[in-house]
Amino acid sequence: MECRKLDLTINSTNDLRQVRRVFKMKVYAKVLVGGNVTMEKRTPVDKHGQINPAWNHSMKYSICESWVEHHGTMLVIKLYCKRKLGDRYIGEVHRSLKELYDYAYSTGGSAVVCFPVQIGSIESQGKLCFSYRFGDKVSIEKLTLAESVSSILISGSGGAA
Repeated sequence: MECRKLDLTINSTNDLRQVRRVFKMKVYAKVLVGGNVTMEKRTPVDKHGQINPAWNHSMKYSICESWVEHHGTMLVIKLYCKRKLGDRYIGEVHRSLKELYDYAYSTGGSAVVCFPVQIGSIESQGKLCFSYRFGDKVSIEKLTLAESVSSILISGSGGAA
Protein backbone atom coordinates (compact mmCIF):
# COMPACT_ATOMS: atom_id res chain seq x y z
CA MET A 1 0.00 0.00 0.00
CA GLU A 2 1.28 3.45 -0.86
CA CYS A 3 0.92 6.47 1.38
CA ARG A 4 2.15 10.01 1.95
CA LYS A 5 3.05 12.19 4.89
CA LEU A 6 0.85 15.24 5.44
CA ASP A 7 2.38 18.06 7.47
CA LEU A 8 -0.35 20.40 8.64
CA THR A 9 0.05 23.65 10.60
CA ILE A 10 -3.04 25.31 12.03
CA ASN A 11 -2.05 28.98 11.94
CA SER A 12 -4.91 31.21 13.08
CA THR A 13 -8.50 32.32 12.72
CA ASN A 14 -9.80 35.84 12.27
CA ASP A 15 -13.08 37.45 13.29
CA LEU A 16 -14.82 34.39 14.77
CA ARG A 17 -18.34 34.78 16.07
CA GLN A 18 -18.47 35.54 19.79
CA VAL A 19 -19.98 32.54 21.62
CA ARG A 20 -19.43 33.80 25.19
CA ARG A 21 -21.22 36.80 26.62
CA VAL A 22 -19.33 37.29 29.89
CA PHE A 23 -15.96 35.54 29.91
CA LYS A 24 -13.09 35.53 27.41
CA MET A 25 -13.19 33.04 24.55
CA LYS A 26 -10.51 30.35 24.79
CA VAL A 27 -10.45 28.66 21.40
CA TYR A 28 -8.94 25.38 20.22
CA ALA A 29 -9.23 23.29 17.06
CA LYS A 30 -9.86 19.56 16.57
CA VAL A 31 -8.49 18.12 13.33
CA LEU A 32 -9.89 14.95 11.78
CA VAL A 33 -8.64 13.29 8.59
CA GLY A 34 -10.81 10.87 6.64
CA GLY A 35 -13.42 10.51 9.37
CA ASN A 36 -11.00 8.33 11.37
CA VAL A 37 -11.39 9.33 15.04
CA THR A 38 -8.13 7.57 15.94
CA MET A 39 -6.35 10.18 13.80
CA GLU A 40 -7.96 13.14 15.62
CA LYS A 41 -5.53 15.75 16.95
CA ARG A 42 -6.00 19.05 18.80
CA THR A 43 -4.29 22.38 19.02
CA PRO A 44 -3.56 23.87 22.43
CA VAL A 45 -6.14 26.33 23.76
CA ASP A 46 -5.44 29.95 22.80
CA LYS A 47 -6.27 31.91 25.95
CA HIS A 48 -5.47 35.39 24.68
CA GLY A 49 -6.68 35.85 21.09
CA GLN A 50 -10.42 35.54 21.84
CA ILE A 51 -12.12 35.96 18.42
CA ASN A 52 -8.71 36.05 16.68
CA PRO A 53 -6.84 33.04 18.10
CA ALA A 54 -3.41 32.02 16.79
CA TRP A 55 -1.70 28.66 17.33
CA ASN A 56 0.93 27.95 14.66
CA HIS A 57 0.57 24.35 15.82
CA SER A 58 2.01 21.60 13.60
CA MET A 59 0.61 18.09 13.16
CA LYS A 60 1.82 15.14 11.12
CA TYR A 61 -0.31 12.45 9.50
CA SER A 62 0.35 9.38 7.37
CA ILE A 63 -2.40 9.13 4.76
CA CYS A 64 -3.25 6.54 2.12
CA GLU A 65 -2.45 7.54 -1.45
CA SER A 66 -6.03 6.67 -2.45
CA TRP A 67 -7.25 9.47 -0.15
CA VAL A 68 -5.66 12.13 -2.39
CA GLU A 69 -6.90 10.47 -5.58
CA HIS A 70 -10.65 10.77 -4.84
CA HIS A 71 -12.84 13.61 -3.55
CA GLY A 72 -14.49 11.54 -0.78
CA THR A 73 -11.84 11.87 1.94
CA MET A 74 -12.13 15.07 3.94
CA LEU A 75 -9.91 17.14 6.20
CA VAL A 76 -12.18 18.58 8.90
CA ILE A 77 -11.06 21.28 11.33
CA LYS A 78 -13.62 22.02 14.06
CA LEU A 79 -13.31 25.05 16.32
CA TYR A 80 -14.45 25.02 19.94
CA CYS A 81 -14.56 27.47 22.83
CA LYS A 82 -13.24 25.89 26.05
CA ARG A 83 -15.70 26.20 28.96
CA LYS A 84 -16.04 24.64 32.40
CA LEU A 85 -19.62 23.51 31.69
CA GLY A 86 -18.81 21.86 28.37
CA ASP A 87 -17.07 23.23 25.33
CA ARG A 88 -19.10 25.23 22.83
CA TYR A 89 -18.94 24.54 19.09
CA ILE A 90 -17.98 27.60 17.01
CA GLY A 91 -17.82 26.23 13.47
CA GLU A 92 -15.67 24.23 11.07
CA VAL A 93 -13.77 24.10 7.82
CA HIS A 94 -13.86 20.98 5.67
CA ARG A 95 -12.01 20.34 2.43
CA SER A 96 -11.33 17.27 0.34
CA LEU A 97 -7.75 15.98 0.53
CA LYS A 98 -7.78 15.69 -3.27
CA GLU A 99 -8.67 19.39 -3.61
CA LEU A 100 -5.87 20.35 -1.21
CA TYR A 101 -3.39 18.02 -2.93
CA ASP A 102 -4.23 19.32 -6.42
CA TYR A 103 -3.83 22.93 -5.26
CA ALA A 104 -0.54 22.23 -3.46
CA TYR A 105 0.82 20.18 -6.37
CA SER A 106 0.56 23.23 -8.63
CA THR A 107 2.55 25.30 -6.10
CA GLY A 108 5.36 22.82 -5.42
CA GLY A 109 3.73 20.48 -2.90
CA SER A 110 2.85 22.96 -0.15
CA ALA A 111 0.41 25.82 0.34
CA VAL A 112 -0.97 28.37 2.79
CA VAL A 113 -4.75 28.72 2.55
CA CYS A 114 -7.64 30.48 4.31
CA PHE A 115 -11.24 29.24 4.24
CA PRO A 116 -14.47 30.62 5.74
CA VAL A 117 -15.65 29.00 8.96
CA GLN A 118 -19.02 27.27 8.52
CA ILE A 119 -21.80 25.96 10.72
CA GLY A 120 -23.28 23.05 8.79
CA SER A 121 -23.75 24.26 5.22
CA ILE A 122 -24.18 27.90 6.27
CA GLU A 123 -21.20 30.24 6.16
CA SER A 124 -20.57 31.63 9.61
CA GLN A 125 -18.36 34.47 10.71
CA GLY A 126 -14.57 34.30 10.44
CA LYS A 127 -11.92 32.49 8.46
CA LEU A 128 -9.37 29.82 9.32
CA CYS A 129 -5.84 29.88 7.90
CA PHE A 130 -3.56 26.85 7.76
CA SER A 131 -0.54 25.64 5.85
CA TYR A 132 0.18 22.13 4.66
CA ARG A 133 2.67 20.05 2.73
CA PHE A 134 2.29 16.64 1.16
CA GLY A 135 5.35 14.40 1.24
CA ASP A 136 6.51 12.05 -1.51
CA LYS A 137 4.70 8.80 -2.15
CA VAL A 138 6.23 5.86 -0.24
CA SER A 139 5.24 2.24 0.23
CA ILE A 140 3.87 1.35 3.66
CA GLU A 141 6.70 -1.14 4.30
CA LYS A 142 9.36 1.59 3.92
CA LEU A 143 7.36 3.98 6.09
CA THR A 144 6.92 1.40 8.86
CA LEU A 145 10.65 0.61 8.79
CA ALA A 146 11.60 4.30 8.92
CA GLU A 147 9.26 4.94 11.88
CA SER A 148 10.70 1.90 13.71
CA VAL A 149 14.27 3.09 13.19
CA SER A 150 13.44 6.65 14.27
CA SER A 151 11.68 5.43 17.42
CA ILE A 152 14.75 3.34 18.32
CA LEU A 153 17.03 6.32 17.76
CA ILE A 154 14.80 8.64 19.79
CA SER A 155 14.39 6.22 22.70
CA GLY A 156 18.11 5.47 22.74
CA SER A 157 17.60 1.70 22.81
CA GLY A 158 19.76 0.95 19.80
CA GLY A 159 21.20 -2.18 21.40
CA ALA A 160 24.61 -0.70 22.21
CA ALA A 161 25.83 -1.43 25.74
